[in-house]
Amino acid sequence: MAKKVLLTQEGYDDLVKELEHLKSVTRIEIAERLKAAIALGDLSENSEYVDAKNEQAFLEGKIQELETKIQNSEIIQDGGHSDNIVSIGSKVLIKDVEFGDEEVYMIVGSTEADPDKNKISNESPVGAAVIGRNVGETVSVHAPAGVIQYEIVKIVKD
Repeated sequence: MAKKVLLTQEGYDDLVKELEHLKSVTRIEIAERLKAAIALGDLSENSEYVDAKNEQAFLEGKIQELETKIQNSEIIQDGGHSDNIVSIGSKVLIKDVEFGDEEVYMIVGSTEADPDKNKISNESPVGAAVIGRNVGETVSVHAPAGVIQYEIVKIVKD
């Protein structure tokens, strides 16, 4: 049985949109490149043809991967059911106990993780440490620089 892919509604919608784009736009572009390369003649020495075939194979693999993720997806509701317990979908404000730095992270499934947008995976060290914990608790996160203590300040509502 395939592993469930945890996604927010936004993440699910993004995967569906990407899949549709790959099928309706990118697939056609590659087919046109293949057609043009075939028209050049001798395929055994045609680098444009080889490149287009490789790109087509990569694209079909990507399409299959997205279809599998979508088929096995489980939509997580925004922040679960509690205002005080961190769950997948929660936006949580945490504070570095030692330095006082605060950061808001959204806890998402690994497919949707994007640290540049402060979306961290429930499987990441920080995500795993805060999942299931209450507002006000302090958690320890093992990092390359050592153990970092974070206080869960609050669950942020949009």
